[in-house]
Amino acid sequence: MRYIPAFLSIALLLSGCASSSIKPDPAYAPARPQPVAEAPVNNGAIYQTSFADPGYSLVLFEDQRARRVGDILTITLVESTNASKEAKTNTKKENAVDISNPTLLGATPQFSTPGLLPLSSNRNNTLANKLNSTQDFSGTGDSSQKNSLSGSITVTVAEVLPNGYLMVRGEKLITLNQGDEYVRFSGIVRPQDIRNNSVQSTQVANAQITYAGKGQVADANAVGWLARFFLSALWPF
Repeated sequence: MRYIPAFLSIALLLSGCASSSIKPDPAYAPARPQPVAEAPVNNGAIYQTSFADPGYSLVLFEDQRARRVGDILTITLVESTNASKEAKTNTKKENAVDISNPTLLGATPQFSTPGLLPLSSNRNNTLANKLNSTQDFSGTGDSSQKNSLSGSITVTVAEVLPNGYLMVRGEKLITLNQGDEYVRFSGIVRPQDIRNNSVQSTQVANAQITYAGKGQVADANAVGWLARFFLSALWPF
């Protein structure tokens, strides 16, 4: 009976671990725009210059799109990869050596080998030799992999580089009935590629995309720790 509290503690610990949800990653937290000092007002003109204050600027002849730290940008995920590799190797090597009995001083030497056998049974030995060897190898290999990811995620501009490129980052957390899922994205966007404040993931440089889940469905698709041990390099057989 003294083991019951220990089992209850382990069960509660496991249940607590199973019910824990995914926490936001601080590395993908939205960037906040820096406060900008208000531009001085010139009362002697009808139109006030607002270029000194990017927060108040208004572009009339182009689409509104992300350009400053803290602005939001929609990333359209259109990732698709398909790789295959096949290798086949066949090698074969044959060697043959045949040395006939030489002629020495007009005669072909014959001799008997020493041993317990009578001389009449082993006296016709010569210096002739013959060697044959054959080597044959055949190997084949085949590997293929296919991945696809579609959807969208809205990120924020974390930094504006000196050349005008935008470093973006963001994450999306989704809580479902039987588990949690999350998408994390970061990369470098060229402003010229932005259309309707959206850009495709294939046009993002140094793109880092993470899509994973946690919960009962993800646990059901995972290999147990004992099976992972037998499949690892630690298992010698």
